[in-house]
Amino acid sequence: MKRPDQDPIIKVAICDDHTLFRAGVRTALSVKKDVELIAEADNGMQLLNLLKHIEPDVILLDIQMPIMDGIQTLPEIRKVRPDAKVIMLSMYNDHSMISKLMEIGANSYLTKNSDSETIYQAIKTCYEQEFFFNELTNKALLSGIRTKRNEPVGIQEANLSDKEVRVLKLMCEEKTTKEIADIVDISPRTVEAIRDKLKVKTGSKSMAGLVMYAVKNGLIDEPN
Repeated sequence: MKRPDQDPIIKVAICDDHTLFRAGVRTALSVKKDVELIAEADNGMQLLNLLKHIEPDVILLDIQMPIMDGIQTLPEIRKVRPDAKVIMLSMYNDHSMISKLMEIGANSYLTKNSDSETIYQAIKTCYEQEFFFNELTNKALLSGIRTKRNEPVGIQEANLSDKEVRVLKLMCEEKTTKEIADIVDISPRTVEAIRDKLKVKTGSKSMAGLVMYAVKNGLIDEPN
Protein backbone atom coordinates (compact mmCIF):
# COMPACT_ATOMS: atom_id res chain seq x y z
CA MET A 1 0.00 0.00 0.00
CA LYS A 2 1.30 3.43 -0.90
CA ARG A 3 -0.07 6.89 -0.33
CA PRO A 4 0.18 9.42 -3.19
CA ASP A 5 3.58 11.14 -3.16
CA GLN A 6 4.48 9.41 0.10
CA ASP A 7 6.67 6.58 1.29
CA PRO A 8 5.02 3.14 1.40
CA ILE A 9 3.18 2.14 4.54
CA ILE A 10 5.17 -0.37 6.60
CA LYS A 11 3.12 -3.52 7.23
CA VAL A 12 3.71 -4.98 10.69
CA ALA A 13 2.75 -8.26 12.37
CA ILE A 14 3.13 -8.98 16.08
CA CYS A 15 3.49 -12.39 17.70
CA ASP A 16 3.16 -12.30 21.49
CA ASP A 17 1.08 -14.30 23.94
CA HIS A 18 0.41 -11.29 26.19
CA THR A 19 -2.84 -9.71 25.03
CA LEU A 20 -2.23 -6.48 26.95
CA PHE A 21 1.22 -6.01 25.39
CA ARG A 22 -0.21 -6.53 21.89
CA ALA A 23 -2.96 -4.03 22.67
CA GLY A 24 -0.39 -1.49 23.81
CA VAL A 25 1.63 -1.88 20.62
CA ARG A 26 -1.55 -1.72 18.53
CA THR A 27 -2.58 1.53 20.19
CA ALA A 28 0.90 3.04 19.85
CA LEU A 29 1.18 2.20 16.16
CA SER A 30 -2.36 3.31 15.35
CA VAL A 31 -1.31 6.97 15.57
CA LYS A 32 1.58 6.48 13.12
CA LYS A 33 0.57 7.26 9.54
CA ASP A 34 3.40 5.29 7.95
CA VAL A 35 2.85 2.01 9.87
CA GLU A 36 -0.05 -0.45 9.74
CA LEU A 37 -0.50 -3.43 12.06
CA ILE A 38 -1.89 -6.11 9.73
CA ALA A 39 -1.84 -9.24 11.91
CA GLU A 40 -1.55 -10.52 15.48
CA ALA A 41 -0.68 -14.00 16.74
CA ASP A 42 -0.18 -15.43 20.22
CA ASN A 43 2.35 -18.14 19.35
CA GLY A 44 4.81 -19.02 16.61
CA MET A 45 2.68 -21.73 15.01
CA GLN A 46 -0.23 -19.33 14.60
CA LEU A 47 2.10 -16.73 13.08
CA LEU A 48 3.54 -19.19 10.56
CA ASN A 49 0.00 -20.11 9.47
CA LEU A 50 -0.76 -16.40 9.00
CA LEU A 51 2.42 -15.92 6.96
CA LYS A 52 0.99 -18.24 4.30
CA HIS A 53 -1.51 -15.48 3.52
CA ILE A 54 0.13 -12.19 4.52
CA GLU A 55 3.43 -10.48 3.74
CA PRO A 56 4.46 -8.20 6.61
CA ASP A 57 7.50 -5.99 6.16
CA VAL A 58 8.40 -6.19 9.86
CA ILE A 59 7.54 -8.84 12.48
CA LEU A 60 7.66 -8.22 16.24
CA LEU A 61 8.41 -11.64 17.72
CA ASP A 62 8.28 -12.52 21.42
CA ILE A 63 10.87 -15.05 22.60
CA GLN A 64 8.89 -16.80 25.33
CA MET A 65 5.52 -18.17 24.14
CA PRO A 66 3.56 -21.41 24.57
CA ILE A 67 3.27 -24.05 21.79
CA MET A 68 6.07 -22.53 19.67
CA ASP A 69 8.44 -19.89 21.02
CA GLY A 70 10.33 -17.16 19.18
CA ILE A 71 13.63 -19.05 19.04
CA GLN A 72 11.94 -21.96 17.23
CA THR A 73 9.91 -19.61 15.05
CA LEU A 74 12.69 -17.33 13.77
CA PRO A 75 14.37 -19.89 11.44
CA GLU A 76 10.95 -20.89 10.07
CA ILE A 77 10.12 -17.25 9.29
CA ARG A 78 13.38 -17.01 7.37
CA LYS A 79 12.23 -19.96 5.21
CA VAL A 80 8.76 -18.63 4.33
CA ARG A 81 9.31 -14.84 4.46
CA PRO A 82 13.08 -14.31 4.04
CA ASP A 83 12.70 -10.58 3.32
CA ALA A 84 10.70 -9.79 6.46
CA LYS A 85 12.60 -7.91 9.16
CA VAL A 86 12.26 -9.59 12.56
CA ILE A 87 12.52 -7.67 15.84
CA MET A 88 12.83 -9.99 18.84
CA LEU A 89 11.05 -9.06 22.07
CA SER A 90 11.92 -10.25 25.57
CA MET A 91 11.66 -9.30 29.22
CA TYR A 92 15.37 -10.07 29.59
CA ASN A 93 18.63 -8.70 28.18
CA ASP A 94 20.69 -11.87 27.97
CA HIS A 95 23.75 -10.96 25.87
CA SER A 96 24.49 -14.51 24.72
CA MET A 97 20.85 -14.95 23.63
CA ILE A 98 20.82 -11.62 21.77
CA SER A 99 24.07 -12.47 19.99
CA LYS A 100 22.76 -15.90 19.00
CA LEU A 101 19.46 -14.50 17.68
CA MET A 102 21.21 -11.76 15.68
CA GLU A 103 23.50 -14.36 14.13
CA ILE A 104 20.63 -16.62 13.05
CA GLY A 105 18.61 -13.88 11.43
CA ALA A 106 17.07 -11.35 13.84
CA ASN A 107 17.25 -7.72 12.72
CA SER A 108 17.01 -6.21 16.19
CA TYR A 109 16.25 -7.03 19.83
CA LEU A 110 14.15 -4.97 22.23
CA THR A 111 13.16 -5.48 25.84
CA LYS A 112 9.41 -5.39 26.37
CA ASN A 113 9.69 -2.36 28.62
CA SER A 114 10.87 -0.29 25.63
CA ASP A 115 8.73 2.80 25.11
CA SER A 116 6.42 3.04 22.10
CA GLU A 117 8.66 5.51 20.29
CA THR A 118 11.64 3.12 20.49
CA ILE A 119 9.51 0.32 19.04
CA TYR A 120 8.38 2.62 16.24
CA GLN A 121 11.95 3.73 15.49
CA ALA A 122 13.12 0.09 15.47
CA ILE A 123 10.38 -0.80 12.97
CA LYS A 124 11.22 2.14 10.68
CA THR A 125 14.99 1.63 10.88
CA CYS A 126 14.80 -2.13 10.24
CA TYR A 127 12.50 -1.51 7.27
CA GLU A 128 14.75 1.17 5.78
CA GLN A 129 18.23 -0.04 6.76
CA GLU A 130 17.70 -3.75 7.61
CA PHE A 131 18.97 -3.43 11.20
CA PHE A 132 18.28 -1.38 14.33
CA PHE A 133 21.33 -1.43 16.56
CA ASN A 134 20.96 -0.19 20.12
CA GLU A 135 22.98 -0.43 23.32
CA LEU A 136 21.66 -3.95 23.95
CA THR A 137 22.59 -5.35 20.54
CA ASN A 138 25.97 -3.59 20.46
CA LYS A 139 26.99 -4.96 23.87
CA ALA A 140 25.74 -8.43 22.94
CA LEU A 141 27.65 -8.47 19.65
CA LEU A 142 30.79 -7.23 21.39
CA SER A 143 30.38 -9.97 24.03
CA GLY A 144 29.93 -12.54 21.26
CA ILE A 145 33.01 -11.27 19.44
CA ARG A 146 35.15 -11.54 22.58
CA THR A 147 33.87 -15.05 23.28
CA LYS A 148 34.60 -16.19 19.75
CA ARG A 149 38.08 -14.64 19.89
CA ASN A 150 38.85 -16.93 22.80
CA GLU A 151 37.70 -20.01 20.97
CA PRO A 152 40.55 -22.17 19.59
CA VAL A 153 39.12 -22.03 16.08
CA GLY A 154 41.11 -20.51 13.22
CA ILE A 155 39.71 -17.51 11.38
CA GLN A 156 38.17 -18.57 8.11
CA GLU A 157 40.16 -17.55 5.06
CA ALA A 158 37.48 -15.82 3.03
CA ASN A 159 39.79 -14.32 0.38
CA LEU A 160 37.78 -11.12 0.05
CA SER A 161 38.51 -8.80 -2.85
CA ASP A 162 39.33 -5.13 -2.25
CA LYS A 163 35.84 -4.17 -3.44
CA GLU A 164 34.21 -6.71 -1.13
CA VAL A 165 36.20 -5.40 1.84
CA ARG A 166 35.22 -1.83 1.00
CA VAL A 167 31.54 -2.73 0.71
CA LEU A 168 31.71 -4.69 3.99
CA LYS A 169 33.23 -1.72 5.81
CA LEU A 170 30.51 0.59 4.49
CA MET A 171 27.83 -1.90 5.51
CA CYS A 172 29.30 -1.95 9.02
CA GLU A 173 29.02 1.85 9.04
CA GLU A 174 25.26 1.34 8.51
CA LYS A 175 25.29 2.90 5.05
CA THR A 176 22.21 2.11 2.97
CA THR A 177 22.44 0.07 -0.22
CA LYS A 178 22.00 3.25 -2.29
CA GLU A 179 24.68 5.12 -0.32
CA ILE A 180 27.14 2.25 -0.81
CA ALA A 181 26.31 2.10 -4.52
CA ASP A 182 27.03 5.84 -4.89
CA ILE A 183 30.27 5.71 -2.89
CA VAL A 184 31.71 2.64 -4.67
CA ASP A 185 30.22 3.68 -8.04
CA ILE A 186 28.29 0.45 -8.66
CA SER A 187 24.59 -0.33 -8.99
CA PRO A 188 22.41 -1.09 -5.93
CA ARG A 189 21.80 -4.56 -7.39
CA THR A 190 25.57 -5.17 -7.47
CA VAL A 191 25.80 -4.08 -3.82
CA GLU A 192 23.14 -6.66 -2.91
CA ALA A 193 24.98 -9.34 -4.90
CA ILE A 194 28.25 -8.52 -3.09
CA ARG A 195 26.43 -8.67 0.27
CA ASP A 196 25.10 -12.15 -0.56
CA LYS A 197 28.57 -13.27 -1.68
CA LEU A 198 30.11 -11.90 1.53
CA LYS A 199 27.72 -14.00 3.60
CA VAL A 200 28.69 -17.12 1.65
CA LYS A 201 32.43 -16.43 1.79
CA THR A 202 32.49 -15.61 5.50
CA GLY A 203 29.97 -18.26 6.54
CA SER A 204 27.72 -15.57 8.04
CA LYS A 205 23.94 -15.98 8.18
CA SER A 206 23.14 -12.33 8.76
CA MET A 207 24.48 -8.79 8.83
CA ALA A 208 25.26 -9.26 12.51
CA GLY A 209 27.47 -12.19 11.56
CA LEU A 210 29.23 -10.05 8.96
CA VAL A 211 29.87 -7.34 11.56
CA MET A 212 31.38 -9.93 13.90
CA TYR A 213 33.54 -11.29 11.07
CA ALA A 214 34.75 -7.76 10.21
CA VAL A 215 35.71 -7.01 13.83
CA LYS A 216 37.44 -10.37 14.40
CA ASN A 217 39.53 -9.82 11.29
CA GLY A 218 40.48 -6.23 12.12
CA LEU A 219 38.51 -4.67 9.27
CA ILE A 220 36.63 -2.37 11.64
CA ASP A 221 36.93 -1.34 15.28
CA GLU A 222 34.95 -3.08 17.99
CA PRO A 223 31.56 -1.46 18.70
CA ASN A 224 31.54 0.71 21.81
